[in-house]
Amino acid sequence: MELRHLRYFTTVARERSFTRAAEKLHIAQSPLSRQMRELEEDLGVTLFERPSRPVRLTAAGRFFNEHALQILQRAEELRITTRRFGEAGRRQFLIGFVGSVLYGGLPDVVRGFRACYAGLEVALIEMSTVEQIAALKEGRIDVGFGRIRFDDPAIRREVIAEEPLLVALPPDHRLLAADGVSFQDIAGEPLVLYPKSPRPSYADQVLSFFGDRGCTPVIAQEVRELQTALGLVAAGIGITLVPDSVRHLHRDDVTYRPLLEAGITSPLIMSCRASDSSAEIGQIFDLIRNIYQLKQELGRTPA
Repeated sequence: MELRHLRYFTTVARERSFTRAAEKLHIAQSPLSRQMRELEEDLGVTLFERPSRPVRLTAAGRFFNEHALQILQRAEELRITTRRFGEAGRRQFLIGFVGSVLYGGLPDVVRGFRACYAGLEVALIEMSTVEQIAALKEGRIDVGFGRIRFDDPAIRREVIAEEPLLVALPPDHRLLAADGVSFQDIAGEPLVLYPKSPRPSYADQVLSFFGDRGCTPVIAQEVRELQTALGLVAAGIGITLVPDSVRHLHRDDVTYRPLLEAGITSPLIMSCRASDSSAEIGQIFDLIRNIYQLKQELGRTPA
């Protein structure tokens, strides 16, 4: 089993179609299907439900997908960090981020930052908030975008926005008839929780919202990735809570409803080393403040 097999598999799982996955990977569908059969033979399990349209994963396939995504992420982090050490004479700026911020203002921030520093190589690495703090201290990234509040004297942190949470529901769920739902409405629903690790994380924020209201969620499954959680929602495994910006990830098999309780938000927090007073850090802080302020003035939901 090679990294190539993991990339092929996770692309099929994400696209839910061998045809679309082959197009994304720029290969023919026949060799892609053959590679997936060989992967199943190597693992000794069935990863896909056959026949099914769109493509559905078996229980083993969902497990494998979650861990394959982790391995590919670590491999990408290793590639970027190693290149950084090997190209000491080349200017780089590395940004750590939690997955949900990609669906809000972060792409605008990165485009604006690149325009200001055309000679700077900018790279993004997906990692949890806890992983970002460690990476900042070790010099593996320059700035991080996360969602967990905690203090560390070595890290400067600034809350950029407070983002309302939504309930993600499968397309045939009974709660779709309502314009909004409460924690009492969803307390008995199976909950897909993410990320599973490392903790503390956004998952603990979600659990605290239930606990503060005297509700005990029924956890159906814990997964690492937002995309995996939404895939399980689409499959009817349960519901999940997501930041509002995720609604911009258009899926026809997941529907969102707002929570009726006020003040149920998740912060977007930007972090950097407390000792870093570089012009690049000042510029990216200014960019993100301006972009999110403009979003609010235009009446758009900040991410």
